[in-house]
Amino acid sequence: MSGTTPGPDDATRSTADPQLPHASGPLTGGEVPAVPRTNVLIKELLRGSAVTTVLAIVLALIAGGVLIAATNDDVRTASGYFFSRPTDTLVAIWNSVANGYAALFRGSVFNFTVDEFALQIRPLTNSLGFAAPLIAAGLGVALAFRAGLFNIGARGQMLVAAGFAALVTFNVDLPMVLHLPLTLVAGIVGGALWGGIVGLLKARTGAHEVILTIMLNYIAYYLVLWMIRTPSLLQKPGTNQPVTAATPESAQFPQLLGTQFPLLDWGFIIVILATVIVWWVIERSSLGLRMRAVGENPHAARAAGISVERVYIYAMLFAGGLAGLAAMNQIQGSVTTGFTGTIDAGIGFDAITVALLGRSRPWGVFAAGILFGALKAGSFAMQAQGIPVDIVLVVQSLIVLFIAAPPLLRTVFFLPKTDAEKAAKARAKAAKKAVSA
Repeated sequence: MSGTTPGPDDATRSTADPQLPHASGPLTGGEVPAVPRTNVLIKELLRGSAVTTVLAIVLALIAGGVLIAATNDDVRTASGYFFSRPTDTLVAIWNSVANGYAALFRGSVFNFTVDEFALQIRPLTNSLGFAAPLIAAGLGVALAFRAGLFNIGARGQMLVAAGFAALVTFNVDLPMVLHLPLTLVAGIVGGALWGGIVGLLKARTGAHEVILTIMLNYIAYYLVLWMIRTPSLLQKPGTNQPVTAATPESAQFPQLLGTQFPLLDWGFIIVILATVIVWWVIERSSLGLRMRAVGENPHAARAAGISVERVYIYAMLFAGGLAGLAAMNQIQGSVTTGFTGTIDAGIGFDAITVALLGRSRPWGVFAAGILFGALKAGSFAMQAQGIPVDIVLVVQSLIVLFIAAPPLLRTVFFLPKTDAEKAAKARAKAAKKAVSA
């Protein structure tokens, strides 16, 4: 009617479905639609540290399953005639792995093979009992990490704490209301003093804390060993063995849920309180702010007026005191027949693993300590089925390995790369291009 000639676009529109929207995008002049918010949330979730941690545990358990199957006699026997009856090998692999991890669950969380409720939940209480010293020592390592210090001296701090507490309280007769807190405070002070030596030397001389803590671990071990071999100091009367007397009953932590659960005592409650205190110190206090600033960049912190040397001393005092709390969980808790030079039971080095898995966050360390306590408690049930206990140690090590290598995890599980990884890849590509040019 208007006299205009219909163009090709009008013909296209006339034949197209009128309900369909017009195409839009950079080529048509329209705006590119925004990415759905749900997709963004899922992508950020997959990039997060929580997912990485869970996947690291899953991948480590898969690797542990491979080791369980490889060391199982039935699997090796069935694999000898794999090509004639392959299903026998597959069934043997499944049974070995399933039975192994079922034993781990029964020994660490819930024993469903017994009828009495107390026996059913005893594995969980054992896990919490094993976790208490791991959490305490892990908190000390994590706090030092946040201040930029790599504290691998928790073992020496635990040993000195045990020896210091034994010297102060093992030869006195006091009521529990005085004896128990005196022993606890003595151990914390002993560990703090030993850790403080590292902080002081680091602050005054600039010596590296890794070298200092390694050397002080050896000094602490031989010092405590000499003390428990000397009758006038800590050696148990009437014996020539390097062992101390039993912890006085008035200095032992009372059982938390009764004598049916011997490994869970009030030391676990104290560790929970310590976790809350460490969280407040790091995340809410001015001292924690200074520690985090020094940990991020000591030069910038010094330029901002923060005494970096003082922060180093404070951080190591706290770290040593928390390692001392771990030692007190050992000598005031389940170990009541005296202790030797191995009272640390490897906890000092396991604490590094716990701190790394918990990403140096107090509640992350708390969760990691419970996980490792469960692995330790469950390893005994696995060992009863003929599974080497070292497999649990391998699983623990693999967890830390995968935590320390997030790109490997993202490659294995096809997760999206983080912005930092994309930037690093772009820089590497640009550097390669510049070199080739």
